[in-house]
Amino acid sequence: MAVMPPPIILTVDDDPEVSRALARDLRQKYGEEYRIRRAESGPEALEALKELKVRDDTVALLLADHRMPGMTGVEFLERSRPFYPKARRVLLTAYADTDAAIAAINEADVQYYLLKPWDPPGEKLYPVLDDLLEDWKMLDRLKSEERTRVVGHRWSAPSHEVKDFLTRNQVPFKWLELERDGEAATLLAASGGDADHLPLVITDTGQTLYAPSTAEVAAAFGLTSTPALPFYDLIVIGGGPAGLGAAVYGASEGLRTVLVEREAPGGQAGQSSRIENYLGFPSGVSGGELARRASTQARRFGAEMLLTSDVSNLEVCGPARVVGLANGSQLSAHAVVLATGVAYRRLAVPGIDDFTGSGVYYGATATEAQSCAGDDVYIVGGANSAGQAAVFFSRFAGRVTLMVRGHNLEHSMSQYLIEQIRRLPNVDVRTCSEVIGASGSDHLERLRIANREAGTEEEVEASWLFVFIGAAPYTDWLGKEVLRDENGFVMTGPDLLTDGQLPADWPLERQPYYLETSVPGVFAAGDVRCQSVKRVASAVGEGAMAVTLVHRYLGGEQL
Repeated sequence: MAVMPPPIILTVDDDPEVSRALARDLRQKYGEEYRIRRAESGPEALEALKELKVRDDTVALLLADHRMPGMTGVEFLERSRPFYPKARRVLLTAYADTDAAIAAINEADVQYYLLKPWDPPGEKLYPVLDDLLEDWKMLDRLKSEERTRVVGHRWSAPSHEVKDFLTRNQVPFKWLELERDGEAATLLAASGGDADHLPLVITDTGQTLYAPSTAEVAAAFGLTSTPALPFYDLIVIGGGPAGLGAAVYGASEGLRTVLVEREAPGGQAGQSSRIENYLGFPSGVSGGELARRASTQARRFGAEMLLTSDVSNLEVCGPARVVGLANGSQLSAHAVVLATGVAYRRLAVPGIDDFTGSGVYYGATATEAQSCAGDDVYIVGGANSAGQAAVFFSRFAGRVTLMVRGHNLEHSMSQYLIEQIRRLPNVDVRTCSEVIGASGSDHLERLRIANREAGTEEEVEASWLFVFIGAAPYTDWLGKEVLRDENGFVMTGPDLLTDGQLPADWPLERQPYYLETSVPGVFAAGDVRCQSVKRVASAVGEGAMAVTLVHRYLGGEQL
């Protein structure tokens, strides 16, 4: 069996001395794992990429100097995308060209820019490239490990549910549409299945599942787990940014920490196609990638993760806080952080529920992106999540229509997203508009849209509708001991006081800590908390802050 040659790192710089110095530094660190190639102009580098593509060679990383005659580094990196779209792209630039570098991040899919000189490379070059190459290796691994195959119908809600579950849990798979892929029918016949019992899931080990539930899929891939300890210092409920932040900080500070998540790490943020205003990621990061990094970090510090585990109740048993799971088991700990987040509210429109998972989707943009290539896509919502979805779908869809109830986007969406949307020629924004009806046969085929300002209605052909409207907290499972506001959000700290008075059944002399709920030792962080700021950064910060307060609680009064 032929051995695949190592992947390539290609550098482009018209200054021979700089080009040689960069290649030397790259070989010193990466020479054993990668082949280092260099070119001295953009056109020369493009020709090299074409030859590499013909030979089916793999390119992991491209580094290009910005100021080159004939073709700038930004132009080269942009023109390289069709040949190697997954390769990581870095612009080398002088301080005076940082504005061009930032523009390249926004417009040319450049992941990072480095200032010249990069001496010492151990501080200014290698850490950045290590991170980018690790990202590329993950993408390459996901592509090469698509031995799991999922066969299903295009407009099937159960097929969508399984695809979304696998995607959000970072399980690589190959999707085969029965109506379009010849291999799908062949696999279905070979497995002895039929079109009425889909999706068909064939795991990388050859296990065959017919129309499985997500719990059965989770068990097949080893995603379900049992707790390793009878008692913990900290239970974190919810695997979104707040929960992952609490798990990372709790475990890193020596607390025996377990995180319980009912679906997949990342929470609502994990469904975001791109988060561009999170500190430290200048080129943005997908919600799934952020969740993967945070999960890996939490596990590295020793946090346990019980995935696909749903909670059913919370009880106080003396000094212990006991969390009941839906499967009948229990977890006990000194303290609990509630980070269950929120879920998108359902669109209350006649006929819409008939097409959930078969044309109508709540979040879940990445799962269906390839399937809607060239089609018209409609998005409902005016906040950042809807804007991020519009930008993401503009790469695949023929046209994207963003429907907003308000008169503009400014009061609900970040300015950077508004500017991106305005630059996209295939994205339309309809203000004062809302969906009032949906119809179709086995899938969504038509939407009825009203313009409240003009007083008009129209029916449009539409097979894809993605909804990002409001959010409801996941708190129905909590008992009355944990006080919530009229919308179900958990009240903490100062919000528990009424005219300066503590709740009648508060058992301690001290006041609740800032993120502490009406039950001592139970804290809330992130979107589930009343009056929280609905941003990824603030959720992570609250998760970290909750751990600080857990330490204070453990060192002070306990019930």
